[in-house]
Amino acid sequence: MMPQTPPARVCSHCDGFPIVHITTGTTQDGQRRTLAATCPACKGTGSNTARIMRRAEVSA
Repeated sequence: MMPQTPPARVCSHCDGFPIVHITTGTTQDGQRRTLAATCPACKGTGSNTARIMRRAEVSA
């Protein structure tokens, strides 16, 4: 029997959508420009595992 890995916990700040693209509107030639924004809580991973690991390192 193989050990089961627990599912990654979804970040409560971004609900698992860590990187979003925000449109800045259309340019004169009809193209759209977008900016990428990452979740500051999970640093773009979409899960809380990084935050849990940092807590373990601090308490050790």
